[in-house]
Amino acid sequence: MQIHLKTLGCRLNEAELETWAQAFQAQGHSVTQHITQAQLVVINSCAVTQDAARKSRQLIRRIHRENPQAKLVVSGCYATLNQQEAQALLGVDLVISNKDKAQLVERTLSTLSFESMPEMATEPSEIALFTRGRQRAFIKVQDGCRYRCTFCIVTVARGEEVSRTRDEIIAEINALHAQGINEVILTGVHLGGYGSDNGENLVSLIRAILDNTAIARLRLGSLEPWELTDDFFALFDNPRLMPHLHLPLQSGADSVLRRMARRCKTQDYADIVTRFRTQIPHFNITTDIIVGFPGETDEEWQESIDFIEACQFGHIHIFTYSPREGTKAATLPDPVPHDIKKQRSETLHALAKKMKHTFYTQNIGHAFDVLWEGQRDIIDSNTVRVFGYTPNYLRVACDIAANASIENTLTAYKIRTVTSDYALGEVC
Repeated sequence: MQIHLKTLGCRLNEAELETWAQAFQAQGHSVTQHITQAQLVVINSCAVTQDAARKSRQLIRRIHRENPQAKLVVSGCYATLNQQEAQALLGVDLVISNKDKAQLVERTLSTLSFESMPEMATEPSEIALFTRGRQRAFIKVQDGCRYRCTFCIVTVARGEEVSRTRDEIIAEINALHAQGINEVILTGVHLGGYGSDNGENLVSLIRAILDNTAIARLRLGSLEPWELTDDFFALFDNPRLMPHLHLPLQSGADSVLRRMARRCKTQDYADIVTRFRTQIPHFNITTDIIVGFPGETDEEWQESIDFIEACQFGHIHIFTYSPREGTKAATLPDPVPHDIKKQRSETLHALAKKMKHTFYTQNIGHAFDVLWEGQRDIIDSNTVRVFGYTPNYLRVACDIAANASIENTLTAYKIRTVTSDYALGEVC
């Protein structure tokens, strides 16, 4: 059987897709990039915002239109929070909630009566990553979150914290590395909460991975800034741990952060940024910002903008606030009018673009090891432009001969100039 896997939303959803791909393959099935060739489609949905829930519904309907003969399985946060609605959508054969995700492959094969042929199985994970054009893998290390930020529905959808074992994670990374993967990204709903249920912690996990694998690059998914301990900073002395962190700020005004039930004040956040950049030049800090949170005044917005600009982020994920049923924030008074939210969003987008360009420019003339990906833009009959990422997560490009390939290799590279979308330079 051929299976098409689709996801919306976070890196954790992406990591779960990889796990399912490997499990389906172990049962003798194959993963296809072409939806029309699939007998089964699995969708990992998102519901972090009302818009994400709407996009999940649209994706389900579109996939059924494109391949009405395929069996359709829906999981993820949208399917968990809106189970009856998801089950009622045309074409949906099975809905599996987040708490049952670990049994998704088994339940899908048994409930939908697909035969498995283990004797035809490839080695676990041999195909899934490369057929999807990837040089890196997302590794899910935990699920769930103990915190209750007032805007967040994901903690409701994902439930309590559950961590994978250290040995299981290390074994998965070593298996992927043996098959050619050079970079892995650790992900979780609350990555900093790893080990809260089994006596471990994120620092000990990272140390164990660095000590017991030879993976060339290790990255971390989104981390809450209030959980970074002194021994966490020391981990970055190892050059295999990439100098980039995504630390959600959400607002640059302490009064707004209190209404959000965030646990990090702006001064604490600024101290973290300064410490990383002092320890490692060109350390890249990226973040999330919510625009127009309930009650956000003009003074709070200006305070937030001033703080964001002072931090000089390498990139910002910008979310315009919309009420999400089931969250405390949806009950807060003084909603910000739509036109003001739109204006503030446009202002922040312009600032984010400027800061990103500034950060890229600061890296001109510096050399990095770059992991090259598969994208190739044709320049002329003899030349193609290839793309990759530096350790501090700058997207870079260089021009090589059309008959050459450096895909999935790590090579020394120097940045010469910056375009609107990436840096341009040459292999050293």
